[in-house]
Amino acid sequence: MYQLHGSLKASKGNGNKLAEILIEASKAVSVLDECKLYIISKDRTDSDIIWITEIWQNKEAHDNSLKLDSVRILIGKAMPLLGGMPEKGQELEFLGGYGV
Repeated sequence: MYQLHGSLKASKGNGNKLAEILIEASKAVSVLDECKLYIISKDRTDSDIIWITEIWQNKEAHDNSLKLDSVRILIGKAMPLLGGMPEKGQELEFLGGYGV
């Protein structure tokens, strides 16, 4: 399994718009068998920070999802809302647990 956890910082006041786009992205990848989890969350202390938690069958499946036309379109919509260049998320070692 491949797990990725990170956040995106929207420009001031654009957190909700960014979250909506990322929720659309979660729907786009939900049809992929390799996507085990794709959760969008809002930071409790800063509404312009959106957290993304993903679990994939492997890193290759995650990387391939970024090539889908539907995902690329959503990335194009999200980029202008960001308050700066996104930082690389944390790649975590999956150990197990409920929900996968």
